[in-house]
Amino acid sequence: MKKQNWYLLLAFMAVIFMIITAYNSDPKNDRSWAGYKADSKSSSYSPLEEINLSNVSKLQNVWTLQMHDLQEGQEPVTSQCNPIIVDGVMYVNSGKQTVYAIDAATGKEIWSCRTLEQGQPSAASRGVTYWESGDDKRILYSSGNSLMAIDAKTGEIIPSFGTNGRVNLNEGVRDDPEKISVSLSTPGRIFKDLIIIGLRTPDFYGAPPGYIRAYNCRTGKLEWTFHTIPHPGEPGYETWPPDAYKYAGGANCWAGLSIDMDRGMVFLALGSPTYDYYGKDRKGENLFGNCVLALDAATGHYKWHFQTVHHDLWDYDLPAPPNLVTIKKGGKDVDAVAQVTKHGFVFVLDRGTGKPLYPVEERKVPASNMPGEEAWPTQPFPVKPKAFVRQSMTEEDLNHFSDADYKAILEKFRSVRYEGLFTPPDLKGTLSLPATRGGANWGGAAYDPNTSYLYIRGNNLPEIITIVDIDKHFAARDNSIFETGRAIYMKNCSACHGPEKKGVPPTFPSLVNLKEKLGEKEGLEKIRLGGGQMPAYKGVLTAAEEQAIIAFLYDKKGSQITQLAKEKTDSSAPVRYGNITGYRTWSDPSGNPAMKGPWNTLSALNLSTGEYAWQIPVGNDEKLQEKGKPVTGLLARSGPMVTAGGLVFISGAEDKKLWAFDKKTGKMVWETVLPAANNANVCSYSVNGKQYIALSVGGTAKNPSGSIMAYALP
Repeated sequence: MKKQNWYLLLAFMAVIFMIITAYNSDPKNDRSWAGYKADSKSSSYSPLEEINLSNVSKLQNVWTLQMHDLQEGQEPVTSQCNPIIVDGVMYVNSGKQTVYAIDAATGKEIWSCRTLEQGQPSAASRGVTYWESGDDKRILYSSGNSLMAIDAKTGEIIPSFGTNGRVNLNEGVRDDPEKISVSLSTPGRIFKDLIIIGLRTPDFYGAPPGYIRAYNCRTGKLEWTFHTIPHPGEPGYETWPPDAYKYAGGANCWAGLSIDMDRGMVFLALGSPTYDYYGKDRKGENLFGNCVLALDAATGHYKWHFQTVHHDLWDYDLPAPPNLVTIKKGGKDVDAVAQVTKHGFVFVLDRGTGKPLYPVEERKVPASNMPGEEAWPTQPFPVKPKAFVRQSMTEEDLNHFSDADYKAILEKFRSVRYEGLFTPPDLKGTLSLPATRGGANWGGAAYDPNTSYLYIRGNNLPEIITIVDIDKHFAARDNSIFETGRAIYMKNCSACHGPEKKGVPPTFPSLVNLKEKLGEKEGLEKIRLGGGQMPAYKGVLTAAEEQAIIAFLYDKKGSQITQLAKEKTDSSAPVRYGNITGYRTWSDPSGNPAMKGPWNTLSALNLSTGEYAWQIPVGNDEKLQEKGKPVTGLLARSGPMVTAGGLVFISGAEDKKLWAFDKKTGKMVWETVLPAANNANVCSYSVNGKQYIALSVGGTAKNPSGSIMAYALP
């Protein structure tokens, strides 16, 4: 090649390099938080470091966007949305499932897209998914039981996707799509031109299975399906009764998934099979319930699995997406999967094979006394890392706020069955620790790739499992519509909303005087389709049962019913055992926690050694904090975010705080008070060279729709 041609080639390469460098370094093109929990690996990590230990104390609120789905005076909603930011535009969804595009530097609304018809119920939704191909830029979002495509530039629903812009997620999940209602609580992930999703399904008898599916981002066409309750000839079929695939439900990925783009593998966190607390009809290990599951992202073909709980009887769903991490083992970098759990363990698995990188022992656990039940005789216990929450308690751990309260919880402690972790549900009652809201939750963990540290929020919350024959226990006392509706409510709703309908706001709202808050039509629609934390009862309740529960909820007394009474006279129907005190922290008669705190912690785990660097309580109940003692910790579900600036950000408790901690020591270095409780993960991004911290915040009486708040340095 001639000398002058070499110069021309070098000059051309230099220009190309400058263009690429300019694009990648242009602050407007920051995509460090372009997906749920930051990226496809679910890291919850920000590489930005403008905000750091030296200046975080100067953080201030620079903009707030008030959402406008609800009118003042309506019931405030909570938001679980983790915002994503692409090229200076933030995309979020509200608690009422309206999607917004926002100027990420100013907080100015660009467009909004209402995805539900007026009055339709809104289920929990943790964010949106971005996909692009050339100039085709889309927001893929699930609202109700639909997956839809929205034009990211205009906010218009794209009619060529599915049927008029929507794909019916009820279709293709074994059961009659007209008699079920499934939804997507956690955003899907993009692999090339596919969006891969799990499902949120009900947790009771008769629930549909939680198939994993991939849809074409352009057309909405279903490309592949993986059966989480295996069909004949599929891996895991032998771990169920022969016909279980025809009737068993659950084993669904409601908490999210992660993708290794280089390997072309998707990693899923699967929940428990239904019914959660009684498994006579599903004897066996029940794959792929409670599994970290690895599939080929392009085809859905099985790669490997690791089951964290066999034949789950405790509702120990895998509650968060797996973190894709790299750790040091034997002096080498090893790609791994770190999975946090409700029962407090962290399973660290080889990313290619699923084999544990720290020893895991199968240990004998207590047997079940329930009629017909066969609890699995052993469960997996990691030798390392140790649990990040409490897994056992004694009488010494009971709180003593008053003599009467202490006497009551001591008697209860001595009366129930308790043999440590994995004590099965029992008709005499069972103490469960950690419980359904214990350990990690859907906010998941944050991973720092520079240090291989994993930051984990954990709840220390015991529950009392109360198992009854629900049909006998809640039998109607007469055949009136009202009384029959009361019995149906007690069977299906009282565990969350309470026998007196008072709820546990804001997670489980009060239903007292419901007729003054919500019309009967809207109330029935919410029962059928679910909303917030509430599962859908479409197909679970008959038309007569719907009529009866509406009569009870709306205080319509006096009428008689005959059809429903005839429906319930079949004595050959199997006994339905149910837990009537699920999702409720064990408390003393005065409402105080029965177990000593801290009730919530933040831990820093060195994944390369399996040892914890520090653990601190997070959140505070000032009424219960002892003078001069550390904060109490408070129940929260959202997770942490870690940054290259040396910080861990977290919020989410009822004390309405947002905190920053030194990631090396756990020392709090900044806090601020939010206008309402936050129930979502924090994110970070950069626009025009300026770093922002942002989060979604729940509604208030004045602004029930909630808001998005952004913080930055002056």
